[in-house]
Amino acid sequence: MTAPEEKPLLKVVKGTPDDYQLAALTAVIAGLASAAPAEDKPSPRSEWANPARRVRRPLQPGPGAWRASGFPG
Repeated sequence: MTAPEEKPLLKVVKGTPDDYQLAALTAVIAGLASAAPAEDKPSPRSEWANPARRVRRPLQPGPGAWRASGFPG
C-alpha cells in the first residue's frame, strides 16, 4: 500500500525564486504560524456596574453626614 501524496506547503505560481528567497519566505510563514495569538483585553468595567458600590452602609441625614458619606465603613 502506498502512502497518500502530500500537498506542498508553498507553491510558486509566478517567477523563479532562488533558494534564499524560498528560505526567507518559509521562515516568515513559519514565524507567523508559531506566533501566539494576540490576547483580547477585556473591556473596562463601568464603575456604575461595580458590585463594590453596593457594599457601603446607607446614608443617614444629620450633622456631619456629608463627612461620613465619604468614609468607608
